[in-house]
Amino acid sequence: MIRFGYADTRFGQIHYAACGTGEPVLLLHQSPRSWDEYREVLPLLGRTRRAVAMDTLGFGNSAPPPRHSIEDYAAGVLALMDALGLDTAAVAGHHTGGVVAVEVAARAPERVSRLVLSSTPMVDQEGRLLRRDRPPIDAVSESPDGSHLAALWRNRAPYYPWRLLNRYVRDALTVLPEVERGHQAVAAYRMEERVGLIRCPVLLVGSAGDPFAFPELDRLATRLPGSTRAVIEDGLIPLEHRAAEFAAIVADFLDS
Repeated sequence: MIRFGYADTRFGQIHYAACGTGEPVLLLHQSPRSWDEYREVLPLLGRTRRAVAMDTLGFGNSAPPPRHSIEDYAAGVLALMDALGLDTAAVAGHHTGGVVAVEVAARAPERVSRLVLSSTPMVDQEGRLLRRDRPPIDAVSESPDGSHLAALWRNRAPYYPWRLLNRYVRDALTVLPEVERGHQAVAAYRMEERVGLIRCPVLLVGSAGDPFAFPELDRLATRLPGSTRAVIEDGLIPLEHRAAEFAAIVADFLDS
């Protein structure tokens, strides 16, 4: 059973969903999603451990951050760990969540036992230049005729099975008009200055059908020479598309 809660932190309340007991694993979502990205994963990982999926500050039902930056998102992760009494935890992040996970592991290496980076970009100078020239991913203008709803759907339709688009659009509507802020935070991050501070074992998970993150898997692996990797051959941008396979890969890594 998935249980929900709010943790009081110095940033305000942080919303999370949890399942199971045992060693904790903290799950961080992509932008502009919420804990719901891990709805199918939580019960699977919760069979043998305490799986917690949080809403990043500024997304879902969590309080807004001081700034929309990777550093402040990571501070929110550590604040939730404090509130839940988690001295250490494995941390897994997908897309933006993976970038946040890098900062958590760099900022507090003694608190991250293992790190899973799923479809995580390498945001160095090359990555920042790429994002500077790339059109906005989710930005839409709210309209009284509701056309922005269709625009949100169309922006992701080439990359998502249509049944998953309902969940994405719901989460995106929750954060309008700041739907693009998470992507902007990623584009400003200086990951090359932080990855060298990671001290725990790292697993890189790539989804072969992700046209944005998968081509960057090798560049990220070069920066993390001790990491291992796994590829979901029929994976796409949405983690839910192959949730069971993702959960099995993570469980094997955490058990190894």
